[in-house]
Amino acid sequence: MEVIGNILYGFSVAFQPINLFYCFSGVLIGTLVGVLPGIGPVGAISLLLPTTFHLTPLGSLIMLAGIYYGAMYGGSTTSILINIPGEAASVVTCLDGYQMARKGRAGPALGISVFGSFIGGTLGLIGLMFISPPLARAAVKFGPPEYFSLMILGFTILGYLTSGSMMKALMMAALGLILGSVGMDMFSGKHRFTYGILVLEDGLGLIPIVMGLFGISEVLLNIEIYTKPEILKTKIKNLLPNLQDWKDSALPILRGTLVGFFLGVLPGGGAVISSFTSYAIEKKISKTPERFGSGAIEGVAGPETANNAATAGAFIPMLTLAIPANAVMALLLGALIINGVQPGPLLIKRAPDLYWGVITSMYVGNLMLLILNLPLIGLWIKLLKIPYAILFPLVLIFCIIGSYSINKTIGDVLIMNIFGAVGYLMKKFNYESAPLILALVLGPIFETALRQSLMFSHGNFSIFVTRPTSLILLVAAFVFIFLAIIKKRPEAVLE
Repeated sequence: MEVIGNILYGFSVAFQPINLFYCFSGVLIGTLVGVLPGIGPVGAISLLLPTTFHLTPLGSLIMLAGIYYGAMYGGSTTSILINIPGEAASVVTCLDGYQMARKGRAGPALGISVFGSFIGGTLGLIGLMFISPPLARAAVKFGPPEYFSLMILGFTILGYLTSGSMMKALMMAALGLILGSVGMDMFSGKHRFTYGILVLEDGLGLIPIVMGLFGISEVLLNIEIYTKPEILKTKIKNLLPNLQDWKDSALPILRGTLVGFFLGVLPGGGAVISSFTSYAIEKKISKTPERFGSGAIEGVAGPETANNAATAGAFIPMLTLAIPANAVMALLLGALIINGVQPGPLLIKRAPDLYWGVITSMYVGNLMLLILNLPLIGLWIKLLKIPYAILFPLVLIFCIIGSYSINKTIGDVLIMNIFGAVGYLMKKFNYESAPLILALVLGPIFETALRQSLMFSHGNFSIFVTRPTSLILLVAAFVFIFLAIIKKRPEAVLE
């Protein structure tokens, strides 16, 4: 009964006109981001973070969350129509979605991706509602030692956020920790790593860094490798899947929901791994696996459902434990902290309107996306024809305005440009940005918990293993580290 009461309270918050506007804006922008190749939800959220600082924390998170799960919807459009994924989680949709389109079945492919996304996202939110509160109640007794161990567990995500060299990921994490310590020491009041530069005394802002790493660098990289996509010239009809399509897709949708939700909760799971795992499962258990790759609707339904269910699952560790499961969640965590909201076990108690309002707004957003995506497919196709010579300069201008608007200082623009160049070089030499962002966000929390714990124990490090919850979290962290190491090829770890 308590959960039902909380849900009703959440809907009373989500249905406020201003919050409905933020939700609609988020899902519309997210769909557009998913449709346009080369931007992705991480880049879009990085670019739009500055615009949310003038909103309430609730409105900010509703809009940013809408961009995230909206991009999951939109990414399938380009995968099916032009064989280019709008974002990474839709890569696997290209395999069968584009083949369906070539056979004149683009309509059912787009339709089942939209319906599967809606079902996966909605069922994932139900799981989020029932799992988060008990998890938060269990974690509400955490003290500084437990938070330290929890942050150690959070850092183990590094092994899952990288698809390449573990050594490079650790180097990026170390750089993120250093960047996070720039500015004033909150315990002594002294400045660190500022070198007399005034703009660094308040620390390096998350926004200029992420806008540089994901916005500027992505534009530079896309200009270098851009080739004009060939849009499939076929009439899109029969957007509503027929009875046979639903019979073929029903079980893949249910399996995709379960796979996506639970992999979304796990560190580094996320939408990409969920969609690939769902595809592999469907092909494995199919009686006709040879159809996969040549237009099997199950190869569209399962992965598209899984990546949307994963977005709901990823909110569980971020909201209840302040552990981001992927790069997008790290940005949302940073957005909450910038807005003066501390995610973690006390969030449900201290800000129930924010917690339940955001979750119920995601129900509303999923319904909006279902209504929006089918009628607007023709519009999205027209948007795909926008020349990148027009699109990229607009992105650059938006980056400059966004970074300057935060503190009204040219220093933030310079920082953004520096990290844009750094991000471009990182991409060229296969250094991933996600570990750096994760360490940048978690670093200050980690340092505070460590120093508070040592002050409490008079410098005795045994406090971290003598408290049962802290010890359990540390053991879990080492298990994750071990699994991450054995998951990597030996040459990838040492590369």
